[in-house]
Amino acid sequence: MFHELKVLELASVLAGPTVGQFFAELGAEVIKVENIHTGGDVTRTWKVDGEETDDRSSYFCSVNWGKKSIAIDLNRKEGKEIIYRLVRNVDVVIASYKPGDAEKLGVDYKMLASLNPALIYGQISGFGSHNPRVGYDAVIQAEAGFMFLNGEQGGQSLKMPVALMDILAAHQLKEGLLLALLRKVKTGKGDFVDVSLLQAAVASLANQASNWLVANVIPQKQGSAHPNIAPYGDIFRTCDGHEILLAIGSDRQFQSLCKILDSENPEWAFTNILRVKNRPALNQWLSRKIEEVPLDHLINRLKEACIPYGIIKDMKAVFNTPEVQSLLLKSPDRIGVKTFVSTNLEEGKSHFLPPPHLGEHSLEILSQSLAMTSTEIDSLVEMGIIR
Repeated sequence: MFHELKVLELASVLAGPTVGQFFAELGAEVIKVENIHTGGDVTRTWKVDGEETDDRSSYFCSVNWGKKSIAIDLNRKEGKEIIYRLVRNVDVVIASYKPGDAEKLGVDYKMLASLNPALIYGQISGFGSHNPRVGYDAVIQAEAGFMFLNGEQGGQSLKMPVALMDILAAHQLKEGLLLALLRKVKTGKGDFVDVSLLQAAVASLANQASNWLVANVIPQKQGSAHPNIAPYGDIFRTCDGHEILLAIGSDRQFQSLCKILDSENPEWAFTNILRVKNRPALNQWLSRKIEEVPLDHLINRLKEACIPYGIIKDMKAVFNTPEVQSLLLKSPDRIGVKTFVSTNLEEGKSHFLPPPHLGEHSLEILSQSLAMTSTEIDSLVEMGIIR
């Protein structure tokens, strides 16, 4: 099914392109449409200090594997006509325009569905399709409550180091599009799927939302500590300088931890409710105990007792972990990470198209997908319609 799927990506930055790569990993043909006049997807220019890459920045490469790129001028009728011809033969369109811009360009759902009634159109916006406000990930982190929660107690609000709101919205859109594809199999009808970053973010607040809605408590900054469990998310340092996180989810696990640390379970920490209430004293007590133990000895004992823990790792250490090797995407000059990790479907390829250069496949798409002649293509190039 997915190997026969054709997807047109009218999206940029992270959320929409994440969905595009997801379908590419499933085997779909994904054509990424980029603006010929602006240098394509803006993330092509988002480079970390000292990064020396071509028009495929490390950021761009994070979500653009497996795609073909066509660079086109959508403001001219000849450019629009190319899109319209492509749309007649695709199954899914992914769009991430600011509300109103898709209509101005003539690539909104109503227009494209008139050309292909069976089309499934997935749209991502910042604050909803009727709110023209621009909503980048950082803005949504602020307005959805995440930044208020993130940071040390009494400290400044912090943005998370990954654009998680974009990723959450992408997952919501994937789910909506898959449901729409399922309905299409049964009914033959297309569909419109609309997801906003704000709604995806708020829908992901989980227990922090319920702490307010049910318990009537406004969650506050607690560093990495969990508001409902202790010690959970708290970080300690071993005698050989390694940071380790504990995630104790039950009283039994805490009792086992005390035995590992050769200590009696303190009366003031006997239950989770008491540990949450006495968190500062608890963390001081655990810090003294754990800083006497080397990391290897501690984790061996934690493993034996089935106590959840995490070693604080940098990116180099993360990608040396055996369990993540199957997620790697490889091409001759770069490495990437899959966006789809389930193994319940046919295993995808570990190597497929690398992230494309701007307009790398324009000529191929026009000649093979639209059967244009070399004369027609040359004319479009000379007119500046495609690159």
